[in-house]
Amino acid sequence: MEHFLSSMPKAELHMHLEGSLEPELMFELAQRNGIELPWDTVDQVRAAYNFGNLQDFLDLYYQGAGVLQTEQDFYDLTWAYLKQCETQNVIHTEPFFDPQTHTARGIDIGTVISGIDRALLHGREQLGISSRLILSFLRHLSEEDAFRTLEQALPYRDKFVAVGLDSSEAGNPPAKFQRVFEKARHEGFLTVAHAGEEGPPEYVWQALDLLKVSRIDHGVRASEDPALIERLAREQIPLTVCPLSNVRLRVFRSLDQHNILQLLEQGLKVTVNSDDPAYFGGYMGENFIEMSRQLPLTRDQAVQLSHNAFEAAFVSDDEKAAMLRRLDDFVTGYGNAGA
Repeated sequence: MEHFLSSMPKAELHMHLEGSLEPELMFELAQRNGIELPWDTVDQVRAAYNFGNLQDFLDLYYQGAGVLQTEQDFYDLTWAYLKQCETQNVIHTEPFFDPQTHTARGIDIGTVISGIDRALLHGREQLGISSRLILSFLRHLSEEDAFRTLEQALPYRDKFVAVGLDSSEAGNPPAKFQRVFEKARHEGFLTVAHAGEEGPPEYVWQALDLLKVSRIDHGVRASEDPALIERLAREQIPLTVCPLSNVRLRVFRSLDQHNILQLLEQGLKVTVNSDDPAYFGGYMGENFIEMSRQLPLTRDQAVQLSHNAFEAAFVSDDEKAAMLRRLDDFVTGYGNAGA
């Protein structure tokens, strides 16, 4: 089963590039840029990753992101993630990036986008990994700040396909960003939003009705609202679920308590993703493998989760069909994909 899961073609739709910053690269970039870190060793950084909640994680996340200074830094960060994708048979990815985390430190948004885009281009050319980039607004900041960020990014509009909403969910409802999302849609961008992770089901409703999102990032607390579950199933709104992340941030006490398979069996278009893999104990492969160890995950369910991700990708119908054929060919070639 674990070989099957590792070998299966996958798409990742919920991954923050800044959250893929491994301690080794953090130290390398800090040394390159003359930045002093509050830790002396890689092991000390990994020990700091034993955070208790989302805010503890975010504090560490933003501190780590401070080592990212130049276009080459953003290239190296993105390239390191793509090399992980290559080893885990992730053939398509749609990573997030948080420009405000960097512009607030005086880093030009063009520096950020150019470094990421160059790596994604090389990923397509050298690794055969297709990609689409998503710009995320930080919801603990104001909508006015998000508007400024969108305006700063418009000269690079051909480099990203959607806008998203992340950071501290509690107390920062999607309604706070209704107008900037309307502006983004008017500019031709798709929309997604984190909702229903630490926030209530009401935030999922707001993301759907006010932000007009194409996908809900997380969404696991939708299970608390039967009417919402029925709508998500009926409209086949994709949920980009992050199992290991949900456990590390105490959304669930343990992975065997996670509701991802329940949501899948209720007919929702659920997908598996790694969120912030350097901080949460695993990339796509580890998420699937840990699910197989701690949940009654069958091969059929694993294939359906991967199928859902390709269907939910922001790509053309032809690209989508080609990816789904790769998955089908893999399953056929592997033999019986039953439980």
